[in-house]
Amino acid sequence: MSDSLILEVADFEHDVLTGIYSEETGRAQPLRFTVSVRFKAADHYPSDAPLSQSMNYMDLKFAASEALGGTTHYNLIESVADHICETLFLKDPRVEAVTVKIVKLALSEANEKIGITLHRERR
Repeated sequence: MSDSLILEVADFEHDVLTGIYSEETGRAQPLRFTVSVRFKAADHYPSDAPLSQSMNYMDLKFAASEALGGTTHYNLIESVADHICETLFLKDPRVEAVTVKIVKLALSEANEKIGITLHRERR
């Protein structure tokens, strides 16, 4: 198995227009994201390694916020996760896989975590 590098932004919250039921449509819902990206690791990371040897963590955060569009409505949170995956695959050809975990915060009644995890490999 070859070496790989996993970058992650965990427990990032952002409001997204999502939901299939009438009481959900037309208003943003708070979601909690954990986004992980796997890509081939460099052979070595010296102390003066440039950012080009890795990926900017803010790219992961952007894919789970501004890249979703402020006016786009996603019926399913699976669609939100899919959009994040596609955004990251387009951003950097070195990305081999993306995992997106989304928790719907508005559904929690007793601090349980209700949501999905989508894992995509580059095709």
